[in-house]
Amino acid sequence: MTDLHLLLTLGTIHLLALASPGPDFALILKIASREPRSTALAAAVGISLAILVHTVLSLTGVSLAIQSSHTLFVLVQLFGALYLGWMGMGAFGVQARLKRALAARPLAEAQTNELPTSRAAINDAQVMQSEELNNRVDNNLGNNASDNTMSAAAGLLLGLSTNLFNPKALVFFVTLFSTLITPEVSNQIKLLVAILLPLLSVIWFAMLAMLLSHERVQQRLLRFGRYIDYLCGAIFLAVSVAILLRLLTA
Repeated sequence: MTDLHLLLTLGTIHLLALASPGPDFALILKIASREPRSTALAAAVGISLAILVHTVLSLTGVSLAIQSSHTLFVLVQLFGALYLGWMGMGAFGVQARLKRALAARPLAEAQTNELPTSRAAINDAQVMQSEELNNRVDNNLGNNASDNTMSAAAGLLLGLSTNLFNPKALVFFVTLFSTLITPEVSNQIKLLVAILLPLLSVIWFAMLAMLLSHERVQQRLLRFGRYIDYLCGAIFLAVSVAILLRLLTA
């Protein structure tokens, strides 16, 4: 395999992996749909920095050494699965906390202003409010976005940790490089690989962040804020459960 062919092959496989739905995609979707564009771009940079770390560790044999140690590899996978599971539960928790807060506010106002005299009256008020609660959740997310925005630094760290702590990323790069990076590959080509893969990553995720954080797109996505949270939470939890099941059945 020629050097150019090797770079093209690695780049193509990596792009296909980037385009497939996973924790990285879910994170960019979640952040770009409601946070400032700078935060979404910072998250894209964070993911790319993590991919740079994975690439360097794989090229230098560190990742292979981790995978070769059964105990260490199990601990890495367990930590990564728990982290992704925590991220998934957090995505569901945002909606749950917001719904509780929004449901309690009008009920408290009704009790203060109208002073209902029976439990039935309070229950009737709750029933009437529940039909509008989901819409108010989405609207509230949009109205309060400027008051509770995530900083670019937080987005960077979140992108970095999401990819870095994903055991599937470690396995992907070890498998990819152990197959294609033979001992005959020169250090110059390895350096190009270490530049190419993070570069493709930042281009892909930056484009995704730019598209999803466009004002018109973001306004439309805000209407489906709760579904985006549920989708992202489901992706994180699915990856987490898959890793845990593999550990249990290994």
